[in-house]
Order: sequence, then C-alpha cells, then structure tokens
Amino acid sequence: MNQGTLDGSHSRCVQLSVSSPSDAGSAFNRSNGVEICLVAVPGGAACCCQLYTAIPSGYFVLYQRWYKNEGKMEPGVKYCWPFWYRVSHVVNAATISYSAPSRQVPTADNVMIDINLSLTFAIGPNYEDAEAFVYTLGTTRFDEFLAAEVEEGIRGLVYSVTHDRVNDLREEFAQGMLSGLARKFAPFGVQVKNVKVTEVKLPYHVAQTLEQTTTFRTKISEIAKRHENTIRVIQDEASQELEAVVRHNVRRKQDLTAQCKRYEIEHKEILDEMLGQARVQEMEAKSKMDVLIASGKGDLEVAKAEGEKTAEEITRTMQVQCAERKIKVDQTAAVMALESQALLKAAENDSKALIATAEAENNSTAGLEVKRRYELEWERLEVMEGLAANGRRLVTGKMGSTVLQEMVPSSTSFTGSKGKSYF
Repeated sequence: MNQGTLDGSHSRCVQLSVSSPSDAGSAFNRSNGVEICLVAVPGGAACCCQLYTAIPSGYFVLYQRWYKNEGKMEPGVKYCWPFWYRVSHVVNAATISYSAPSRQVPTADNVMIDINLSLTFAIGPNYEDAEAFVYTLGTTRFDEFLAAEVEEGIRGLVYSVTHDRVNDLREEFAQGMLSGLARKFAPFGVQVKNVKVTEVKLPYHVAQTLEQTTTFRTKISEIAKRHENTIRVIQDEASQELEAVVRHNVRRKQDLTAQCKRYEIEHKEILDEMLGQARVQEMEAKSKMDVLIASGKGDLEVAKAEGEKTAEEITRTMQVQCAERKIKVDQTAAVMALESQALLKAAENDSKALIATAEAENNSTAGLEVKRRYELEWERLEVMEGLAANGRRLVTGKMGSTVLQEMVPSSTSFTGSKGKSYF
C-alpha cells in the first residue's frame, strides 16, 4: 500500500491503556495528528476490593465479571468494587475524522495523481454496536481494514475516469465510497457518515497542460463570442435588406390588389350586362312557350272531339255485333235444352231397366251369397299372405285389434246375416 502526504499524514486508529475509566476522556482527546484513540482499556484492580470506581458518561463503557463480558455499565460511582468485576473497555462515542491521503494513484489514462480523502465515522449508536466493534473486529484490525478499503476504493474510483475528469467527480467519488464503506462496516457497529475528497493533485506538467487547455478554451470562447457578434451584424444587415424587400413586395401587393379590384368591377359590369341579356332572352322564350301552349291546347280540343266521335262510332258498331251474337246464343241454348230433355227421358228409361234388373237379382241373392262370401274370404287370405311376406309390422290400438280379428276370424264370420252357417 502506497501511503504519503498531501496536507498531512495518514490517520491511524489505536487502542490505549489507561489507569482508570475516568482517564479515558484524556486518552480520547490526546492526539498528535496521526493517531486516533477509539478504545481505552483501564488497568485491573490492585487489591481485592476498591473503595469506589468512577464510570464516566458520554462513552460506551463495557465491563466483565471474571473476564466474561456482561454488557454495558451505567455511568456513576460504584462503591466497594470487587476485583472480579472490571471495566474492560471504554469506547469513544464521538464522531471521528479520518484522513487517508494516497500518492501516485493511476487514472484510466495512466496519469499518476495524489488524492486526499477525509472520512467521518462513529461507533454506535448503541451498546450492542460497541460490543460488536470491540469483540468482533477490534481497533487494530479496524484500522487495517479501513486503510485497505479506503486505499482500494480510491484506486478503483480514480482508475475508472481520466485525469481531466478527476476534479469534476469529487462528489461521485464520495457518494460511491460512502455507500460501499457503510455497507461493509455496519455489521461491526461502525457508522460511516461522510466521505469527502479534500484535495486532488495532478503532476506538474499535466496541471500545466490542463491550465493551458483552460486558457485555450477561454480564447476559443472569446473567438466564439466575436464570431457570434459578427453573425449578429450580418443577421442585422440581412434583416434590413429583408425589410426593404418586404416593403417593396408590400407596395407591389397593393398595386396588384388595386388591379384585382378594378378587374372585379369590370367583371361585375360585364356580368350585369350578360344577366340583362339573359333575362330578355328568357322573356322571349316564355312568350314563345305561351304561344305553343295555346296552340297545343287547341289541338288537344280538336283531337278530343275527334276521339269522342270515333268512340261513339265504335260503340254503336259493337252494340250491333253484341245483339247479333246474343240472338245466336239464344238459339243455341234452345237447341241444347231440347237435347237435354231427350237425354233426361233416355236416362229415366235406363233407370227403370236397372231397377227391374236389380229386383231380379234381389230375388236370386240367396243362391249367390255363399259364392260371394267364399270369394271375399280368399281375397282376405291373399291380403294376409302379402302382409306376412313383407316382414314384421307393429300395429296398436283399434287398428291393431281390427287386423288381429281379421287374421283370426271368429265363428261368426262364416255365418250369414240370419245366423246361417256356410261351412
């Protein structure tokens, strides 16, 4: 680890031994600019029992019983303090400023710079944090750990930027390192409150180069301002010329507007003249139309009269033809009536002949009835055979009972109307 000085020496955290707990304040306030006392360790009892022991306030005071930690000790005077009780540690509760200068730290463009970092931290804010600091880390290891973390953080942050941005990123350095250190030291009871880059020193030739660069930037800024002034002068001249052109165009626009108005007046006069001529032509056309309408009405009356005459002639002709047709129809109807009467007489004679035939058959029905029932039974059986040959059928209700009765006839089926059996 490369340590050096810019404005002072590198701070170092130490633990000091004191004769009594009340002497811890003197140890904490004594500083030679390098060593920072964080923990004071009082000496043990010289005899079996002390008359009293003064416990200072404003610090974290831890005590032991038979060298076993018992936690915090309340401030005040403890009388008849036995030897197996002892104040083990007095921890500084004040805010500590820690200086960590580093020399020859390389940047991203390999420029060696010197940088000084000021760190503010405190142990606490409660007794549990003080116990964690004393028994888990300790002053010596805390000093080594803090110096290593600060050195590593400085070198890592400086190496991430170029030399021309080091002075502009002090706040970024501080915030990034603050969050990292606070996260690492919080489990050990240490609060990192503030980190600040107090000084950054570049090599002499690099500083001169940056100074010259700043000077050239200033000159460039002055030249840019003069250039802007020249541009403004040119813009003003161009604005004046543009104003002259605008005024000339305004005058031309007025002239053209006047010509347009004169043209509109002339156009309106011509339009009025043409409207007058159109109205005259319209009146002449209306008069001609009225004449044609009157002539058409006269022709309509003549045609109407001729049409009525023709219609009357056609009506008379049709009436004569209808009378002739009516006479013919009446004659035809008389002839047809006579023929119908003749047919009626013939039908009456035929009916009488049929009645006589029916009476003759009625007299012979007793012998023919057996033959007819036999023929009907054979026809019924043929129908049943056809039904049976075409597959099964499901018939229910009245229709089903009727079909079943026909298929299995009773004994009455073969008797006559008078109860006479034919088989």
